[in-house]
Amino acid sequence: MSIRDVALRAGVSVGTVSNVLNRPGEVSAESALKVQQAIDALGYVRNEAARKLRAGVSTTVGFVVLDGQNPFFYDVMRGAEDEATRNGIAILYGNTDENPVRERMYLDLFEEHQVRGLLIAPHGDVQSRLERLRARGIPAVLIDRHSGSGRFSSVSSDNIEGGRLAVEHLIATGRTRIAFVGGSFEIRQVTDRLAGARVAAENAAGVTLEVIATSAMSVAEGVAAGERLLQRPLRERPDALFAANDLLALGLLQSLVGDGTLRVPREIAIIGFDDIAFAGAAAVPLSSMRQPSTIIGKTGLRLLLEEASDPELIARQTVFHPELVVRRSTEPAD
Repeated sequence: MSIRDVALRAGVSVGTVSNVLNRPGEVSAESALKVQQAIDALGYVRNEAARKLRAGVSTTVGFVVLDGQNPFFYDVMRGAEDEATRNGIAILYGNTDENPVRERMYLDLFEEHQVRGLLIAPHGDVQSRLERLRARGIPAVLIDRHSGSGRFSSVSSDNIEGGRLAVEHLIATGRTRIAFVGGSFEIRQVTDRLAGARVAAENAAGVTLEVIATSAMSVAEGVAAGERLLQRPLRERPDALFAANDLLALGLLQSLVGDGTLRVPREIAIIGFDDIAFAGAAAVPLSSMRQPSTIIGKTGLRLLLEEASDPELIARQTVFHPELVVRRSTEPAD
């Protein structure tokens, strides 16, 4: 159904229908009534998205998510969606699943759709690609990643601080043989959390820190890492694990507790990162570094809309401090 059909039904011009929809003050009461009766009779609904696109203002933004299965990113998306709804904006989501090929595909797709702006939790270095989008009038805000260059606005937590606090907590409970579990190391959050962990270990006498690499930040990879640990002789096992996110930590907990040969936290402590909802409900409640996930999403969407309205705004970096949440998985060693 188009406005031509409405105009034919009402016996007026297409221009009159357009004025009733967009500039009703310029139309006589009689013409406006005819048009409204025709709209009601035909069930016409105007294509608001097309109208905004013709006017150069899209009603959608894109959100490229690093891992849509991670509850942390789900909460970030909910925060962004709440802010978008408040502003009459719809969000199109694309989950890259930590895959750079899928990431490029979604960036191309959102560029083709001429979204109003883009939120992105990137896998690797996407600055040149985001520069291209900005040249086409599509601003971008980094989510869960600090903009090292300062060229783009970003909303993140201080991952280096979070890594340091996590390992300092493990050391304070009496642990000295600590392992960092995480990957891939193309993800900036992983390298930053590891950097913070190294600072804490280097500042403590007698503490060692090894790295157990994983190919992804998933429960399955955590389980696999735990199984590899169980194959080691007892004297070669760490007495504490710092997982790069809660999904890895829950996988580690699942494999170690399920096997029964290592007791958590008596023989090995585990701490994660993000403090997702499942952390406190684990078989052994999981200590974690909490991020303000929904606030990160809301803040990112707010910055994006401001930049879409004023391209001359200077890029802003919003950094939140993670909070240590202590539960039973890191109770002091005997």
